[in-house]
Amino acid sequence: MKNNSTWWIRVPVIFFVIFGLVEYFIDSGEKPAFIEYPIITAFMGLVLLILIAMEIILQAIENVMFNTLNDEAQKRYLERKSKKWEWTWGKNVYTKLLGSKPVEEEGEIILDHNYDGIRELDNDLPPWWVYMFYATAIFAIVYLVRFEVLHDYTQAEEFEQDMAEARAEVEAYKRTAKGLVDANTVELLTDAGDLSAGKVIYEASCVACHMADGGGGIGPNLADANWILGGGIKNVFNTVSEGGRDGKGMVAWKQILKPLEMAQVSSYILTEINGKMPANPKAVEGDIWVDPDAPARNRPVDAIPEQASDTISAVNDSKTVTVN
Repeated sequence: MKNNSTWWIRVPVIFFVIFGLVEYFIDSGEKPAFIEYPIITAFMGLVLLILIAMEIILQAIENVMFNTLNDEAQKRYLERKSKKWEWTWGKNVYTKLLGSKPVEEEGEIILDHNYDGIRELDNDLPPWWVYMFYATAIFAIVYLVRFEVLHDYTQAEEFEQDMAEARAEVEAYKRTAKGLVDANTVELLTDAGDLSAGKVIYEASCVACHMADGGGGIGPNLADANWILGGGIKNVFNTVSEGGRDGKGMVAWKQILKPLEMAQVSSYILTEINGKMPANPKAVEGDIWVDPDAPARNRPVDAIPEQASDTISAVNDSKTVTVN
């Protein structure tokens, strides 16, 4: 029944440990879990009430048990409870590192100097300070040998290496962070959630000019293989972001849509509209776009240049054979 810490320390410590575990294991995005999910706030409030109730119950049990003891047992219990816990090993280490003598032994190190009754103690340097001095001396020797004698990397080389690693990490993060994509890093999104979001954006912002099935109206046909400013996810994303042709194309949507939203609507166009047959397709505009990274067999037939046919004539037994 002996409590080594008071309730007003135990309750907050346990409460914040539980709070930290909840925040760690519950994915709430950029917001804290207790803000994103109100049920978490109610749960933590219940936990706090339970902790307080447990402390009250434990205190009541301790009082009841104490009253059942006789006078001698109560005296022993109070004496034992009044003793404060001490970290003996830590206290001994601290005393050794401090290196100071107890007040009772200061007479051994008093110097003869006397200034108006103020006397001086001949204390040694604290061991912790001496050890730190030794460590800095060893570090200086190793540093001198490594960089001045053996000529290891310079600060400029270290800076360039760190910057290269940082740039690589940024590029890797951009590839996985959908919200930070641009025309150079965007990839075709195939997740159903992204395509669904792209459809909502298309229906809200693109239908007026391109029609619901992409057949084209004021804007060009998005269902055929011809593209005015280039096809593929990077070109389509760039067109959505920067706008169409000067004076006659669509506006730049980068001021209205976020990068992720532009990637979603571009992916929706390429996945769900392009290649389909609209009800009233607009006349072809632009050129057939060929993905330079696609295998030749996946390219549109019209994009494969025609090969000149060679005619070979052979005369055999007065018969002419023509091979095309």
